[in-house]
Amino acid sequence: MPWKTTHPQEQRFELVRQMQSGQTSVTELCRRFKVSRFTAYQWQRRYRAGRLKALEDKSRRPGQVGRRTSPLWLRRIRRLRRQHKTWGARKLRARLRTCFAQKGCPAVATISRWLKRWGLARGRRRSKPGPVMVRPALRPARHCNDGWTVDFKGWFRTGDGTRVDPLTVRDLYSRYGLRIALLPAQSVARTKKQFGKIFRKYGLPKRIRSDNGVPFGAGGPTGLTRLSAWWIKLGIQVQFITPARPCENGSHEQFHRVYKAEAACPPAWTPSGQQQRSNRWLRHYNEQRPHEALRMKVPAWFYRKSKRRLPATIKSWKYPAGWVKRWVKGNGEINWRGQRRFVGEAFVNDYIGLKPVGQKRWKVYFGPVVIGELRQSESGAIRAAKYRRAR
Repeated sequence: MPWKTTHPQEQRFELVRQMQSGQTSVTELCRRFKVSRFTAYQWQRRYRAGRLKALEDKSRRPGQVGRRTSPLWLRRIRRLRRQHKTWGARKLRARLRTCFAQKGCPAVATISRWLKRWGLARGRRRSKPGPVMVRPALRPARHCNDGWTVDFKGWFRTGDGTRVDPLTVRDLYSRYGLRIALLPAQSVARTKKQFGKIFRKYGLPKRIRSDNGVPFGAGGPTGLTRLSAWWIKLGIQVQFITPARPCENGSHEQFHRVYKAEAACPPAWTPSGQQQRSNRWLRHYNEQRPHEALRMKVPAWFYRKSKRRLPATIKSWKYPAGWVKRWVKGNGEINWRGQRRFVGEAFVNDYIGLKPVGQKRWKVYFGPVVIGELRQSESGAIRAAKYRRAR
């Protein structure tokens, strides 16, 4: 036998009926129906005013909204927006205050909200999806200079209040610290200058592993900056760790922890003093401090300089026959059949290659790296390639 259910309206009617009969006290009825005395008398008043219909649930929507935008202003906003289809909420409000009384004119946020509700807001133009590429999975280094790890340790201030950003570079196989450079800021130019010194002293690695932050990586789909594009031109493979996963560069993070505890806490009084202290600490780390991952040997026992030297000049890319070459100007654009197409600021002052892949479609390359797809039917920026990590 199914359970018998009672509608709330029936329970309210039963409460009111028993209250009117007077056979049971109101306190006992409230305890039995599990309501307060205020609620019981409220339902009684509503029943006397509207009978059984008044015992139904009513909408909680307020009867009046004190600051509701009047229909007159809404009509003015729609009419003005249709006349000026490219205007936003700020321009519309300024025009409304000029043409009509300033008192009562809706706020910018109100106008913007109504434009979105009517579907008249312009919003940001979403970039169209480009080719999806797969980055090779991260793998451990097999020998010296097979992979370097780079990162910026969190900035701190020296004793005189000067801010310094320590750039740290390390060989992944031998754990040998190549350099700790205290920079005033994390800029591409300063970081590139430091890497020029490192490459001239130790040679070129096969790979460089870094996070996705500036100056190594950018927020775009390809993730390249002028610094990482320069590495690619030198024949170095760029490996980005997965965003928000510093554990993929965990040994370098441990290197930062030891450096902070032994050489930067507390810091020296001046940046030059802190740089000298960092150099002494790095020599001690490489030549005297045993490392557990190296069977308690020191990193200097394993590390050897790379045989690949930094070239004096870097030539522009050469692409196969049948491809189209275009020079990337200082603003990151190329000239393509009478139009300016944005490629990326990372590839400035170099050639990109366009490989035909279909009717009026070209795949865009920066050397061996796919950076996007260009379609003749579109304008503006190319469709940037999106990279994902191989499982």
